[in-house]
Amino acid sequence: MNGREIFDRLCAATSRRTTLAYSTSFSMGVRLLARDMRGPIHAIYGFVRFADEIVDTFLDHQRDELLRTFERDTWEAIEGRISLNPILHSFQGAVHAVGIDHEHIATFLHSMRMDLQRSSHDRTSYQTYVLGSAEVVGLMCLRVFCAGDEEAYMRLRPAARRLGAAFQKINFLRDLHEDSRRLGRTYFPGVDRGGLTASRKQEIEAEIHEDLLVADAGIGQLRPGARFGVRLAAMYYKALLHKIERTPAGQLHQRRIRLSNARKFAMLLGSYVHRGSIQPHA
Repeated sequence: MNGREIFDRLCAATSRRTTLAYSTSFSMGVRLLARDMRGPIHAIYGFVRFADEIVDTFLDHQRDELLRTFERDTWEAIEGRISLNPILHSFQGAVHAVGIDHEHIATFLHSMRMDLQRSSHDRTSYQTYVLGSAEVVGLMCLRVFCAGDEEAYMRLRPAARRLGAAFQKINFLRDLHEDSRRLGRTYFPGVDRGGLTASRKQEIEAEIHEDLLVADAGIGQLRPGARFGVRLAAMYYKALLHKIERTPAGQLHQRRIRLSNARKFAMLLGSYVHRGSIQPHA
């Protein structure tokens, strides 16, 4: 193994460790993917996670400057096919390997900038934000899942976008307390900080169910190497949505809704059994 191969593997391991550190549920879904899909998905997650951390976590730093630097470094990594930032090096490798659209990357980064510029949204800005923060991420992952099959990619684009949107909207409901109290943000149009009503909550939940209905049809058309991992992720978010639906609107402003690790692992085990074989972690 030469020096470049060691470096590439180190960067890929960094993306994998980032996924595991930030999201046990997402990591479990990745374990159900075909082996050749795991690296690119970890790379996408690491890229998205680091950008999200800039705008959501580093409140004592100049986040606008950090984001500008991150964006500049992203494009330089893609153009030069290398970065000394392990997350960006891993991501640029995935971009070139599976053909991630540069427009989707730019759209994602635009939504990250919106988090630094807006504390609330109207319907138009909300749709723009969800497109960039979630729908195009679904399309990045779809590039991995379709493995160069352009016909499948074009056919499944609507489902991938709706699945990304559903996940993001569920996240908004789950994180309502933290977003409003710590970050001073509210994402849903017509919802002021602390002002989610029962009727508005039901409208949002109905919208998510419509997204998931379209997404489910697409999941069933994925090749098996992708289908089971994506289905597990959808199962997790559906369970989270069900718990949110049983939680009064006022309580969402008081605490973050979670699923227990035991519940997550039960879903993982069920997915392994449904797949037909239990595979050791590699």
